[in-house]
This record gives sequence, C-alpha cells and structure tokens, in this order.
Amino acid sequence: MEEHIYKGKLTKFHRLKIAKKENLTKNTFSLEFEIPEDLKENFEFEAGQFVSVKFQAYGHKIINDYSMTSAPYEKKICLGIKVNSTEGATSALYKNYNIGDELLVSEPNGRFTLVSKPSEFRTIVGFAAGIGITPILSHFKNILHNEPRTRLFLFFGNKSSGDLIYRDVLDNLARMHGDRLQIFYFYSQEKTANSFFYGRLDEKKLSLIINQILHLDDTDEESTIWDAVDEVLICGKGEMIKALANACYHHGIPKKNIHFELFEEFNDDIYPIEKEFPLITDVQVDFKMLGKSYETVLENNKDKILQQLLLKGFPVPYSCKSGICGSCECTLEEGEVELLENEYLTEKEENHGKILACMSIAKTKKIKLNFDFN
Repeated sequence: MEEHIYKGKLTKFHRLKIAKKENLTKNTFSLEFEIPEDLKENFEFEAGQFVSVKFQAYGHKIINDYSMTSAPYEKKICLGIKVNSTEGATSALYKNYNIGDELLVSEPNGRFTLVSKPSEFRTIVGFAAGIGITPILSHFKNILHNEPRTRLFLFFGNKSSGDLIYRDVLDNLARMHGDRLQIFYFYSQEKTANSFFYGRLDEKKLSLIINQILHLDDTDEESTIWDAVDEVLICGKGEMIKALANACYHHGIPKKNIHFELFEEFNDDIYPIEKEFPLITDVQVDFKMLGKSYETVLENNKDKILQQLLLKGFPVPYSCKSGICGSCECTLEEGEVELLENEYLTEKEENHGKILACMSIAKTKKIKLNFDFN
C-alpha cells in the first residue's frame, strides 16, 4: 500500500514494518525497517539522504524527517532518532511503536550527498553535533567502502560522553580503517583531560583544529592537511552550521565544497548577504499552490519572498528558511528574482526556472510562482 502525501511537494509513502528497535543513549534510539522485495528499488538511496516517517502522537498526525545511518551498500534503512522531550512527538514514536508494527515511510529524499570518486585521492572532513552524526555516519561508511584512496577526518561534538551516540560503531570504523579515518570527540559540558577537546565546535575551535590537527601532511611536505581538503560535511543545529560553514569559507574552502544538513528550523542566513538591491515597492506576487491560485502585494523587496508570504498568513511550504531543505522549491514563471544562496538546487534545475522562495529577493514589480510540480 502506498500513499501520496503533500509535504512541500507530493511525496510517496509506503507501509514498512519495524524490523529492529534499539536504545542507543538515554534519549536516542534506532529503528530498522523491513523492506519487502517489491519495494527494494523504491528504497534505494544515496549516503546522506533521509526518509520521512508518518505516525500518530497524542491525537495528532505527525510527519518527521530522519536521516539514514545505514550506507547504500548495506541494503537496509536504519534511522537514528533523538527524543527531545517526554511530551514531544518523537517520544510517542518511541513509546508506541515496536518491532512488528507498521509505519508510513517516504521514499528516500534529500541532497546532502556527494558524488563518489573511487579512483581519486581525496580528503573529506566531517563536523557533527549530537544526532547530527546520523547522515555523516552514512557518508563515512559509504566512502570507506567505495573509495579506497579517500582519507576522512571526523570532529564530533556532544554535551558529554554519555550523550555520544554510535560511539562503538565509529570506534570500530576507526580500528578497521585506521590508515584512512581519524575521529576526534569534543564535549561542551564535560571536562576533558586535554582541554583542547572541551567546548563547542565553532569558528575558534576550527582554527585550533586546523593549526593543531590538520597541519602536517605526510603525503605532501609543502602543504597542510587542511590545504588538501576537497569536501566538508557539516550536520547539526543552525548556529553551529552557520559558524563552521563561514569559518571553513574564510579558511579557503569554496562554498560549493561545503555541504550542510540542518536538524531544526533555522530562520537565519547561513552566509551573510553580500549584495545590495534596488528598492522595489508594491511587488505583486501571483502563485499557485495545491491547485489553487493566490495573489498578493508585498510592501517591498527588502526581505525574501517566502518570509513575506508567511507573514501575510499564506500556508506556503517551508522547513529551514535557509536554502537547505528544498521544501519551498517552486518555478518562477514570470519576473526576475535574485537567488541569494542555494545548497539544494542543481544548475540544471536553476536553468529550468526553479528557485527557492526562502532565498529569493524580487527584482521586478511582478513575479509569478508555481509551487505545484512533480
């Protein structure tokens, strides 16, 4: 049985049975789903992607996104899930659903992905905080399995050692691939023997990491390990992503090589807006959504389109408001906009008129958008 559910865009869900459930820490657990043979192709995925899970919680229908911790070659869907509070929806998911129960699970989605390059020598650095380790774990498993020439460095922050999720899995990976994987654990609320590993992962800590860990490169005596970094993966809360993404950029990593996945709604820009735009007042916006047509007038173009439509009470789809999740993807059918940042759309999609409403500034007096597409 499948269902099509509107979640920013129409998303296909299937009923899957819980095959395994495991407690990880005092407030995290994992779920593994049984994939029937006739749905194997539907649940093929790329490292770094997520699925949406629909369930009942306290009389409400909830749809939450959870990243896979499994790698594609493992041929299974495993999720790492954090319970934020005893009254929250995820708490109900933990308490009310067990092995053998069925849940509606979407087909895999998301673009926190990397192109595999098994024949190249690459250096990839990952930064994770708390439950943000989940998609990076999938990435690192996959890279170690498929890219024999790639070396990996993981910097993983948690409040304390008791909150550290997947410690055994990560340490086993480091033992098996010690020549290619190094992992460093940081604690923000637990004193460490070496003060270097105490504190949050932020721009100051990144500078120390570059100078004290990613400095000497055995493969090239004339450069540092940081100089050789090809891709950066960051996953956690918005403030951490913003701090580290900007710090990586200011330390020489191009924005296109800095990839991030957000684990909460975040209303701020990841990178500062560096452009100024001519002021346009009384911007007419016509848009189509769920088969209905709407029209409104924005006071001006000082703020982004999505944010202004939300303030006017229109139920436009969004999740992050930071150009990461793609929920507000739409087609620009008339007018011009400036797409400030884009971690989601491909160049081909942009060329076909796709924009992210949360990152777009109107540049003409009238714009026409279509949020309905497959």
